Amino acid sequence: MFPLPASIVSVLQPFACLFTAPTLAHLHVLLTGTLLAQGPRTVTAALRAMGLSAERRFERYHRVLNRARWSSRQGARILLGLLLGMLPAQVPIVVAVDETLERRKGARIRAKGMYRDAVRSSRGKVVTCLGLEWICMALLVPVPWSTRPWALPFLTRLAPSKRADEAAARHHRTVVELTIGMVWLVSRWLQQRRWILLGDGSYSCIQLGWEVLAAQATLITRLRLDARLFAFPEPVPAGRRGPKPKKGGVLAKLATREEAAHTRGEEVAIQWYGQPKTLRLLSEVCLWHTAGWPPLPIRWVLVVDPEGRLPTQAFFTTDLNMAPARVVELFVQRWSLEVTFEEVRRHLGVETQRQWNDLAIARTTPMLMALFSLVCLMVYRWRERWDALPRSTAWYLKSHATFSDCLALVRRTIWAEENYAYSRSEGEMVLISSKRLDRLLEQLAATA
Repeated sequence: MFPLPASIVSVLQPFACLFTAPTLAHLHVLLTGTLLAQGPRTVTAALRAMGLSAERRFERYHRVLNRARWSSRQGARILLGLLLGMLPAQVPIVVAVDETLERRKGARIRAKGMYRDAVRSSRGKVVTCLGLEWICMALLVPVPWSTRPWALPFLTRLAPSKRADEAAARHHRTVVELTIGMVWLVSRWLQQRRWILLGDGSYSCIQLGWEVLAAQATLITRLRLDARLFAFPEPVPAGRRGPKPKKGGVLAKLATREEAAHTRGEEVAIQWYGQPKTLRLLSEVCLWHTAGWPPLPIRWVLVVDPEGRLPTQAFFTTDLNMAPARVVELFVQRWSLEVTFEEVRRHLGVETQRQWNDLAIARTTPMLMALFSLVCLMVYRWRERWDALPRSTAWYLKSHATFSDCLALVRRTIWAEENYAYSRSEGEMVLISSKRLDRLLEQLAATA
């Protein structure tokens, strides 16, 4: 095995406290091999990329995932700390949360279930698929090489299906319940620093809103147009006996306020999913109530399109003082997490793993998600190489870099440091050993 590049080892060094020395060495090989591999990201593919096709003790690398003792939760805490170092001082901490489906089959994969495939489904057709459901939290970071903030995953958790929990005789926890645990975990890691949580309609829940408020955070998500909204209760006269009212009178549904939004709404220009768009916003502060929970104070924002091209939408935040335009701008940034899900599938091999062991399954996908963030962290630290980051051609000029450019820069750095750092050069010729040349040719010849 060739020595690992120093630039890669330095990024992984903060995680060394979680592993024994042998496990850490094997982990470095797996992560570097995963970055270099093409096609499926299996353990054997990573070993081939690292020139270890003849390694007889290959099972030691499998044990990093299915047997070794280390905490992925502590790894997520360390990764979050590293990513916070990428945030400028004036930028707030914004975390996006969403579920993603990993299509997997196999009788020995016990946590799987049937889920709606959001990629293949449409408004008129629902496609279900067998697989694993993951809840992912990602920090939104304004990276210097792109015009939009990137969602960098740091905490990914498996959500077993209800059928799997019943088969294992354990209490089934919904996505919202699992998310609440993740919210308190992040708040403890941030040591009571204020932060903002972004979620789609699946997280539009009063229970989650109260938990987020208790955790010193702010929730921004969608709101149904038929939500039950109430005014704040009137002040109780002094000396009046009996329970105090928790809510006031019933307010009109948001679905009936569309005309008011067109006539009285504030006209603002917003970056709507990457495109400048003029919208009208109507907003008020009120109480949102459903049976079983205390009324939640929220600021709702009704969004209408003066041109009539976009459907009427509503959002809410638990921060009553937040500007309506800011609410919409932050919610739109949540889409970066969907882009991240697509990138990790296309470039890091999510859904190509072949583990069936429960512990290996619970570790592999979160590690691939975290690897996306580690690649961005490496590029962020290599400021002197940003000029060559966008890979343009004569027929396609790129003004901003994508994740494929970041991954290509990391791969090029690995190959350059590993093969040419200590090679003798004569003019335009570079001399490398036959073993290193064989490994390069093996990677170039690989078809998958």
